[in-house]
Amino acid sequence: MASRVRVVCKTDVGLRRERNEDSFLYDEEIGLYCVADGMGGHRGGEVASSMAVKTLLEFVRGAKSQSRKYGARELLVRGYEEASAKIFDKSHVENPELHGMGTTLVTAFVWGESLFIGNVGDSRAYLYSQEQLWQLTEDHSLVNEQLRAGLIKEEDLPRLTNRNVITRSVGFEREVQVDILERSLAKGDMYLMCSDGLCGLVDDDLIDATIRKHGTDNPEAIVTECIEEAKNAGGDDNVTVMVLTVLS
Repeated sequence: MASRVRVVCKTDVGLRRERNEDSFLYDEEIGLYCVADGMGGHRGGEVASSMAVKTLLEFVRGAKSQSRKYGARELLVRGYEEASAKIFDKSHVENPELHGMGTTLVTAFVWGESLFIGNVGDSRAYLYSQEQLWQLTEDHSLVNEQLRAGLIKEEDLPRLTNRNVITRSVGFEREVQVDILERSLAKGDMYLMCSDGLCGLVDDDLIDATIRKHGTDNPEAIVTECIEEAKNAGGDDNVTVMVLTVLS
């Protein structure tokens, strides 16, 4: 069956990091698309992010091939839980050097006439539709919690030193809580998923302007320019950008 969406994705180590701890993976046949941003010393970040995307994909693929009667939400929840448990066990039982590793994980999952977004951490999913850009996911970060509580204001963000502290991740604890939302598939809609190497350095207005500049029929240029804008802004982190365009 032909894919309902077209996918373009690139990742870049950035300008300040020695290795890339981001991972991405997708399977157009089952309609699953994932971006992860790992954390942890001794190569823990890249191990965690790689394990997360592979475990989730394998779980969903296996459940669908065995015709298990799960809905899309349950598949994502169970897949995230499987990934978190495997990463936690890897760092606490198999390899103590990886202790404390974890990862963000943002996912798009095509199911029938809907697209489900799953999220843990501060990687993001955006929707560009009818010439407007919306952030779909909620950051699980200390900064966002402080913003919501009214302890800080938007104008305080540039001077903060704890902007990368996340409050929820896959694998740091054995159990994980996943945010899931559903949207109807609409032809021409574009979804952009990214690690915080983009959204932590490039504001939404510039992401919006980049999409408008190239149009939804040129996702390759959007992905490439978003990465360049992140590097122009300092390139402090690894950056991964995935764009999904709904074809039908």
